[in-house]
Amino acid sequence: MIEKEITLVTGASQGIGQAIALKFAKEGHAVALTSRNETNLNRTAELIHNLTGESALVIPADLKDPQQISAITDSVIDKWGKIDVLVNNAGILHLKPFLEITLAEYQEMMDVNMRATFLLTQKALPHMISRNTGAVINIASLAGKNGFKTGTGYGASKFAVRGFAASLMLEVREHNIRVTTIFPGSVDTPMLDRSPNSPLRETMLQPEDVAHAAYSAIYVHPRAMMSEIDLRPSNPRKN
Repeated sequence: MIEKEITLVTGASQGIGQAIALKFAKEGHAVALTSRNETNLNRTAELIHNLTGESALVIPADLKDPQQISAITDSVIDKWGKIDVLVNNAGILHLKPFLEITLAEYQEMMDVNMRATFLLTQKALPHMISRNTGAVINIASLAGKNGFKTGTGYGASKFAVRGFAASLMLEVREHNIRVTTIFPGSVDTPMLDRSPNSPLRETMLQPEDVAHAAYSAIYVHPRAMMSEIDLRPSNPRKN
């Protein structure tokens, strides 16, 4: 029997995180799920069980709390003894004019979008380095490469993820660890419901598109690495 790959997905209660968890589970990975919303996490776990017959590990946690971040990796290691793939997907979005965004809103985006990515990766990496294999996938945004109105806080957090990931990739590839950052455009998720300038739904990417990109990045030939993936609609015009 082939040993399963172990994948940990943050923000797995809905949207992109849920789609990534389902994709990796369908392809044979054992999956650990974390977010603040335990009810929705259990729903994702139920979808995985219905799809594969396997049970996911559900870890409710608030990524703004460093102690809870440590508990996430401890739970995965206690159950399976390793982490093969870490997907840093959880994100917070507040879109407001610069002079209207509050310090609390700014701090929440930096804490979840950047600091949690930093801390959780720091906790997971030693387990990958010890086995000389692994992958870290960061779900950023095209807002991490391009500015836009009302995006001063959100864009800052996603630009930070890009800088973090680009530097980390150079550090850990000598341990056969891949670092891939995906930069999607607008994706049809509940998060975008809060955006006042959302594009037409029929022209948007779907969460499954991001999940496919994440999975593809893991299974390219071992000699290759997709360090950055820009993901856009193939035709953004409404037919």
